[in-house]
Amino acid sequence: MTRSLQTVAYPRPSALESGADGRRLGLETSRGATPAGAEEHPRFFSGFLTSPQIGAAALLTVADVAAARYHQPQWRASLDPVVTGNGDRLRFESFSGCGGVYARLDVLAPGLDDGEVGHGTTNVDVNDPLREALSRIGSDDPLHLRVGPEELAVTTLEGPVVEKKVPLPDRWLRGFAEAQVIAAGFDLRAELPAGEAVRFLRGLPGAGGGRRAAGGPRWVVPVGRGLRPTTRPAPGAVCLPGPERLGALRRVLRHATALRVYGPAVGAAAGTAGAAAAWEVVLPGMRLTLTLSPDASRGFSGEGGVLDALATEEAAGDAELIAVLLAWEPRIDVADLAASSGLTPARVRAALVHLGTSGRVGYDTAEAAYFHRELPYDAGRVERHNPRLRSARALVAAGAVALDGTLATVTAEDGHAHRVRDEAGVLSCSCLWWARYRGGRGPCKHALAVRMVRRGAAVEQAPAVMGGGVR
Repeated sequence: MTRSLQTVAYPRPSALESGADGRRLGLETSRGATPAGAEEHPRFFSGFLTSPQIGAAALLTVADVAAARYHQPQWRASLDPVVTGNGDRLRFESFSGCGGVYARLDVLAPGLDDGEVGHGTTNVDVNDPLREALSRIGSDDPLHLRVGPEELAVTTLEGPVVEKKVPLPDRWLRGFAEAQVIAAGFDLRAELPAGEAVRFLRGLPGAGGGRRAAGGPRWVVPVGRGLRPTTRPAPGAVCLPGPERLGALRRVLRHATALRVYGPAVGAAAGTAGAAAAWEVVLPGMRLTLTLSPDASRGFSGEGGVLDALATEEAAGDAELIAVLLAWEPRIDVADLAASSGLTPARVRAALVHLGTSGRVGYDTAEAAYFHRELPYDAGRVERHNPRLRSARALVAAGAVALDGTLATVTAEDGHAHRVRDEAGVLSCSCLWWARYRGGRGPCKHALAVRMVRRGAAVEQAPAVMGGGVR
């Protein structure tokens, strides 16, 4: 697994302090993106949480995921959460060390009081002493929240700088990209009231912090106001892979007002293999969502949902245009972007997927909409370190693709010929990858190469067709 280190610098450690005017939670920020450009320590909020105890528990859950590895748990992860100010809400995001769990806390307008929310994205320091202090908050006494440096420190930044060397495996960045592409295909499949939600989650194997669940993928079926576990997929079922991973929600269970479950559209996960799903706990003024990969041992980074978007030159060009029009919106309106850009809604959606591959947009399942954020990572890193995409480009460059109507032959590096068939836009291949995953983890390198060549041929033929029409 390719790894690098990113240095994040904070003016001081984040801390929970008590004073004559009450408690103050100061979350320090690192270098981040804002509407005015990159800032060393952007400031996104200074005000009060309407439900301090709940907010502290939910923030700790996001930090728990950032520090956890659900696969090979003996290795401890370490990645500071990402915070985004969207003007009307704060979003805190993290990924587990194993890359299989994506957590997001949305602190909505009703959860914030007496303060304006700024715009931008950066890392936020959640250190061990702060975690201990947050875990001791036992009442809803007023709690002032500051995201970013003190007002005077914005210009002076005096005092020692706290630096962390944060490991950044490439699969984590690819995971952020894949998770939003997968979530964009989810529907709301079930909604449980508070009592049923708590009863169900506490009854899951391993979800209470005990022994991990064994066996293959598990499924749940909506029944009345609750969910019934089953070992096989059924009509309307949602996959629950690695139920012990939902144990991260136990901090907030007693505060939950509802539980919403999101999964692929009906029929999209009809096979026996696992499928991703999102579990959203509704809290007063907040939403806490965990998105689980299709298997506890399988991270989002290898799902391949972003490959088609990365391979499309048209979407890459459209993405540059759409990126200029984004302004940290909490909810991106595709129709408005289409009108502003002159692109069709379909091309806008493809451009948003492409932007998602570099972490520039996320997807909110509760609102079925993209939102703008800028992850503090190299935007081109996902493409450079995606082996299937690199291999497909190499096959195209080597002239290894021969088209013949709906069929294509791709001659691999070892001289073996693979047959790729196009059935109504869905490509299948004779290679081992396709036989193993049947498209469940994105296209193989051969199908991807064929798609690139077909798109290139269509672009080359377009001017000739238009010219013929003029004559």
